[in-house]
Amino acid sequence: MRIGLISDTHLPSLIHSLDELGPEVSNFLETVDLVLHGGDITRPSVLDWIEQFAPVQAVRGNHDVFEDPRLDETLSLNIHGHSIAMAHDLRPESRAISEIIERDFTGQKPDIIIGGDTHVERLEYRDKVLLINSGSPNLLHHKETRLGTVGLLEIEKERIFAEIIILGETPNSPNPGKASSLEIVNGQISGQ
Repeated sequence: MRIGLISDTHLPSLIHSLDELGPEVSNFLETVDLVLHGGDITRPSVLDWIEQFAPVQAVRGNHDVFEDPRLDETLSLNIHGHSIAMAHDLRPESRAISEIIERDFTGQKPDIIIGGDTHVERLEYRDKVLLINSGSPNLLHHKETRLGTVGLLEIEKERIFAEIIILGETPNSPNPGKASSLEIVNGQISGQ
């Protein structure tokens, strides 16, 4: 299963809809089976727009003051035997995985933890848990660039592939994001 990860859209901002970003976001979303939004959506119309490409599940960010049945404080799901947990604010992301789980996902044993809030892309595997923050497609590193980053998860029974994808460059405003990827096979980083 291909899962698109997006977070911290904060619309409206300098732009009013994701359509204004150009084709890069929609081209990416057309390739996925499910979208997980890490919060700070700010308007339900963002979720409506994403749903034209794939089903969407989302967590509430600190700027999401609207009510919508598609928003949860935290989200847990299981895909092909892999437990996924998502919350908007995992800061500090550098703290022990056990502390993140204890504060945000008590009683769970996630294989994958997804967060948002920082607007900074992060992809790491530690303590047998994949931690991913897709950054922001339009406000990466809190800079008002046209294009930032999104994330991709490909999940199979014995394999997880995770990637931070650079959407492109904005003229006169370089994309501050860094592309990265990890492949985990049977609980081990592939190639190690």
